[in-house]
Amino acid sequence: MFKILRVNMTDLSVKAEDVPEEYQGLGGRGLTSAIVAKEVEPTCSPIGTNNKLIFAPGLLGGTNCANSGRISVGAKSPLTGGIKEANSGGQAGQYLAKLGISAIVVEGMAQDDMLHKLFVSKEKCELLPADELKGMGNYATVERLKDEYGLDVAFVSIGQAGEWKMGAATVAFTDKELRPTRHAGRGGLGAVMGSKGLKAIIIDPSEGEAAPLVDREAFKEAAKRFAKALQEHPVTSEGLTTYGTAVLINVINEAGALPTRNFSNGRFEGADKVGGETLNKITAERKGDPSHGCMTGCIIRCSGTFLDSKGNHVSKWPEYETIWAWGPNCEIDDLEAIARIDRACDDIGVDTIETGAAVAVAMEGGVKEFGDAAGAEELIAEIGEGTPLGRILGSGAGVTGKTFGVRRVPVVKNQALPAYDPRAVKGVGVTYATSPMGGDHTAGYAVATNIMKIGGDVHPLRTESQAKLSKDLQVTTAVIDTAGLCLFVAFPMLDIPDAFTAMVDMLNAKYGLSMTGDDIGALGQKVLEMETDFNRRAGFGRADDRLPEFFRTEKLPPHNVVFDVPDDHLDSVLKFD
Repeated sequence: MFKILRVNMTDLSVKAEDVPEEYQGLGGRGLTSAIVAKEVEPTCSPIGTNNKLIFAPGLLGGTNCANSGRISVGAKSPLTGGIKEANSGGQAGQYLAKLGISAIVVEGMAQDDMLHKLFVSKEKCELLPADELKGMGNYATVERLKDEYGLDVAFVSIGQAGEWKMGAATVAFTDKELRPTRHAGRGGLGAVMGSKGLKAIIIDPSEGEAAPLVDREAFKEAAKRFAKALQEHPVTSEGLTTYGTAVLINVINEAGALPTRNFSNGRFEGADKVGGETLNKITAERKGDPSHGCMTGCIIRCSGTFLDSKGNHVSKWPEYETIWAWGPNCEIDDLEAIARIDRACDDIGVDTIETGAAVAVAMEGGVKEFGDAAGAEELIAEIGEGTPLGRILGSGAGVTGKTFGVRRVPVVKNQALPAYDPRAVKGVGVTYATSPMGGDHTAGYAVATNIMKIGGDVHPLRTESQAKLSKDLQVTTAVIDTAGLCLFVAFPMLDIPDAFTAMVDMLNAKYGLSMTGDDIGALGQKVLEMETDFNRRAGFGRADDRLPEFFRTEKLPPHNVVFDVPDDHLDSVLKFD
């Protein structure tokens, strides 16, 4: 029987309870958002005692379904002020599911600024003092915890940014090699964890077991079909596996949609120097791993290991969004510097998208010159040192823009926009504007259809059909996040009908249900409705579902286009009749 673990940081109690009826049938993002929507006062302080931080594996967690080990982290966001779910790879999701834990709900606040760590196993769950970890980055924290708990566990932690409650603070999860390289990055949820006084979680999967299946044979058959679709689709079997997510650098650059120099151009002259092809070449020359899964059960393997010229490990392969944020957006074409910055962000515990966008805004404000890689590394070091400038940058692009009087600040609901300019990929622009999560490409990845022609073909520069495309993808994404699947499974699901059917069949076989595709769509709509309702109660209105003014008034080279999707189209996205 699955349980919810209630962790009260005020009285330091840990209690397990049965999953309430209202939360049954939910997992991952669906469960985190349901708990936040019901149990968190929408107008509370995000870093106060009344906010809650929830960790939840997906509905397919703990099974042998390919790419099903994601974990969702939810809370009211310190960055946006609205509801937030950020999810991550790593080992924690599968381990919690195999321990029979549907969610960990962290409540209250520790007293006297003391830090604690939460130990979770089959036999016991307890809070322990952790002041010895105070001020440590994620790498040092994990090394210290490994000495105490060994290598057969998963670690969840925050770096200095989380302790200092920065708006860009992340929650780090260890990968298969116990490196803190996988992050629930967006929305500042690391600051919520820091505000609770929780430095780390140790998850010991010993004596855990695979999730129970009502119809084992039916699940096995559906899982095989699902894996087959992932292995047949060219994006999930070739492009991502060979070049990582950075394969998109040259693709999006060619489309004229790669935000350059703080969203002032759609093309970057140095794109090829930081693209996936070059990343793969460097990795091969240095004998690194060019195809690495971020979690057990991943068959896409879009990550890799970045080694320096002497063969020393620097970081995981920087993701496309990381390379973009610190590369084209800051006019830096040095992969070595970007990899070092990626590791520094992982260690300090800040979102590479939000922080890279903040640095680009700071560059526009005259703090450093565009193209100054050494200067960018100096700025990330300031964040790690907690200097006044570092705390400004660590608070995100919105705060940075206000501090330095910059007009072009690319944020929606105060969250920085990722690596696709909405003027040249208008479907994702609709997602940025309307998602309850703030500026977030993963909430409804219209790039797939606008640029990659997956799941159809909606012209990226036209306004027609963009709202419907974004809405449909936001619903689908909510389902994928609730199931605990990697977002990239959407590619075969959009092109191979049986991939979607196989997911439905796995859910039915695991839980003994008889859901249809329509039922799955209704589940996604339900999640979005909960999230939208929370934001409305928190004070968000239609004016918050808009892009910054400059996207509508400044033409983006090379296509010289603006974002001109009508407001009534935007307003139609989150109406569920």
